[in-house]
Amino acid sequence: MDIKVTVRAEQGGTYVVDLNGEIDVYTSPKVKDALGDLIDKGHYSLLINLEKVRYIDSTGLGVLIGGLKRVREHGGSVRLVCTNPQIRKIFDITGLVKIFGIYDDEEAAMRALV
Repeated sequence: MDIKVTVRAEQGGTYVVDLNGEIDVYTSPKVKDALGDLIDKGHYSLLINLEKVRYIDSTGLGVLIGGLKRVREHGGSVRLVCTNPQIRKIFDITGLVKIFGIYDDEEAAMRALV
């Protein structure tokens, strides 16, 4: 399986990273590169849309945590949109729900970034 990564700029300087597919040991480098490129270009307000992600493993979680750490070093934030109950459960079980803002839709996540 593969991952499709699409990046789009929103008003207010927030960048939305849409992910579609599975985030695992094989596809995580693509996600890491996309997040790293944004951060390297000085974009520290990120919204990662996981609505079309069907699976995420520990490598994928590590990429998201690494991106969050890098963004926070610059006073930025990362918000996640996640509607898949299985994916949401992984964030609950691992306790990552406490460090990531997780929202049901992009509109709610965008409001939280302001």
